[in-house]
Parts: sequence; structure tokens; C-alpha cells
Amino acid sequence: MDFDYSEDQKLLQESMQRFVRENYSFEARRALVATEQGYSDAHWTRFAELGWLGIPFPEEYGGLGMSGVETMVVMEAIGSGLVAEPYLSTVILGGGAVSAAGSDAQKDEILPAIAEGRCKLAFAFAERQARYNLQDVEMRAVAENGNYRLSGTKSVVFGAPTADRFVVSARTGGGSRDAAGITLFLVAADAPGLSVRSYPTADGLRAGEVMLDNTPAEGVLGEVDSALTTIEEVVDRAIAAVAAEAVGLMGALNDMTLEYLKTREQFGQPIGRFQVLQHRMVDMFIAHEEAKSMAMMAAMRIDEDDPGVRKKAMSATKVQIGKSARFIGQQSIQLHGGIGMTDEYAAGHYFKRLTMIDRSFGDSDYHLRRYAAL
Repeated sequence: MDFDYSEDQKLLQESMQRFVRENYSFEARRALVATEQGYSDAHWTRFAELGWLGIPFPEEYGGLGMSGVETMVVMEAIGSGLVAEPYLSTVILGGGAVSAAGSDAQKDEILPAIAEGRCKLAFAFAERQARYNLQDVEMRAVAENGNYRLSGTKSVVFGAPTADRFVVSARTGGGSRDAAGITLFLVAADAPGLSVRSYPTADGLRAGEVMLDNTPAEGVLGEVDSALTTIEEVVDRAIAAVAAEAVGLMGALNDMTLEYLKTREQFGQPIGRFQVLQHRMVDMFIAHEEAKSMAMMAAMRIDEDDPGVRKKAMSATKVQIGKSARFIGQQSIQLHGGIGMTDEYAAGHYFKRLTMIDRSFGDSDYHLRRYAAL
């Protein structure tokens, strides 16, 4: 197979890399995530102007109609610069749910607004007791005069503090762990009864607990009682996206570690001349290549018609990404010595984001079990 990028994909990669070089020095990033919002509106506007926010959406709804490979290119660059803008929460998760399950009218209203940078979404699907089980949903939705009112709490909702709208999973039938009886709803951020408890995550990004108390929904997204397959698809797309982001993170960690070994001197010579450290860098390089191969496979398998094939590919990818991320992160911190643990140095921040990715959408142990079951 030919794994080389097309000319358009290379141009996209170059434009993303240029954006990271010009806007995401480590100090600039530290200052950005220290603000209350945690990212730059100017950067978000530039994302929209360059078309990056519309990459996965159909052209008839204001997008570019590109494939998972283009999403991989964008997410790898986001990882390489620790980019803080809410691309994952708005475009991949929230926008992905609308694209997969929305009516023509909903897509026509929401997707162009995302692509133009006028609307940010958050996908509220996880609950405290669920432990990665996507069908463990206790939030209730009650029909009232042709509409629905939602009550319950969603946990660790990425992008919640600045979202304009939420895509929320709630139970319209069945027991709390039944596959049937789950429905997706659109809920405005300023809807009565909705509140968000915001917090920074370990990697410096933003999430929140979203609490709904008899909150009216704007509308149903997709079919009533049948949302589980959509949720699974959206989460699998998120896995493919964060796998590519992790590849960018690991590549940057390898580069900064190698540069440190070339410049840090001990016993009158750079420590990179010691053979044992050279062997460890080779092992880190191999782990990165293994992760890159799996991320590429995920990008190509994400549009599989057979959900079983797609799920198996995403679980295999998540297991390898977790394994490579832990190895590269731990080796990088150790090879840097004490400086690798400080907040003033980039290595620790990259490792924190890799750790967060490993725990998002199911950790390695969860996906190893899912892979075996499939």
C-alpha cells in the first residue's frame, strides 16, 4: 500500500506545522492555558478561516468532506504543539454526533456554524458510575408536551466551560445499563436548569461536570431509544483522532529528548555518546513508529461499514497508543533527569497529555478486553 500523503494532504500538514511553529512556543502555550478560558479566540477564528473546522463535514453542510486521513494530519500537528483549542470536543465529538445522527435541518443549522467558528459543541456522554461503559446511562429524559426535559449529571465533559450547545445522552427507556432506550438530545448552554462546574484537567485543558435539573432539550438528535450505535461511532472517531494526536506528542517528546542528550554533558562529553542511552532512544523511536502505524490504520478503518471491524481496529489502536505513550513518556522524563519533572520544562506537559489520552475513551486494559471480546 502507498502510505505517502497526497499533495493536498501535504499542504494541509505544512499549514498546520507552520501554525504550530508561529503560535505555539512552549512559553506561549503556558501563558494561554493559564487564562480563564484556556485557549485563544484568535486562533479559533484562524482555524475557521483556513477551513480546518470543516474538514470532516460534508460539503453540502459547509464542510470540506475530507477523510479520516486529513483529520489525522490535523490532530498529529495539534499534538506536536500541545494545541489547546477545543478541536476534539467541537469538531470530532459534538460535530461528529450531529453529522452522524442529525436531521438535514439540524445539520444545515449547526455544521456550517461549527465550520465558520460561530458555534462550539461539547458531547456529554460519560457518567461517574459508567467506567467506560457507553450504555451505562442514568440521566433521564421525560417527555412533556411534545418535548423532553432532562435530569442528571454528566462527568468530564471536554470543552464544557465554553460550549454554546451540548449533545447529551439520556435514557428514555429501559434500565440503566440496557443497550436500548438511550437517546441523544441537543441542549443549549443557557437552557434553564443547566449548570457547569468547570475545572482544568491534568494536561491543562478544560472540562466540566454538566448538571441538568428538569432542563428542556432543543430537540432529539437521531432516533429515540436508538442512540447507542451513534455514540459508539462518535467515540471510535475520537479514538482515531487522539491516536493521531498522541503520535504528534510522542514525536515531539522524542525530538526534545534526543536534543537534550546531544547537549547535556557529563564526564566531559555529551551523554548521547553513551551507548546505553543510544539504545534507549532507539527503543523510543520504535515505540513511536509502532504507534504511528496503528494511528494510520485507525484513520483508514474509521469509515468501515462493519461496526465490528471498526471497533476492533480502534481498540487495537488504543492499546498500542497507551503502551507506546507510557514507554516514551517514562523514558523521556528519566533521560531528562530532574528537569523533566519541572513545570517550567515542556517534557512533563507532553507526558501529562499522553496520560490523559490513555485514560480517555477507555484505557488500555478496557480496550484489550473489548478487542478480545470482538
